[in-house]
Amino acid sequence: MLYAVIAEDNADSLELRKQTRPAHLARLQALQDEGRLVLAGPHPAVDAEDPGPAGFSGSLIVAEFSSLPLAEEWAAADPYQLAGVYARVTVKPFKKVF
Repeated sequence: MLYAVIAEDNADSLELRKQTRPAHLARLQALQDEGRLVLAGPHPAVDAEDPGPAGFSGSLIVAEFSSLPLAEEWAAADPYQLAGVYARVTVKPFKKVF
């Protein structure tokens, strides 16, 4: 089943996000390589493709996992979560219609 991982960033976490990004992307690449990643990306904090120093307000990941507990476990081990980039993470089932 698909699950949405909806994360909200801590305030002023842009530098920490930049430092942790390679490890975060490596985990997403592993999901992509396994054919389980539907989409992933950040939410710019301002209405711009490149938000510059405004940074990001969070992230959205939609991926396939065999259960909600496994999706939650995966999200809890995300480098952004472990480093303190994320203030809050919600994981819930997602049904792709289009």
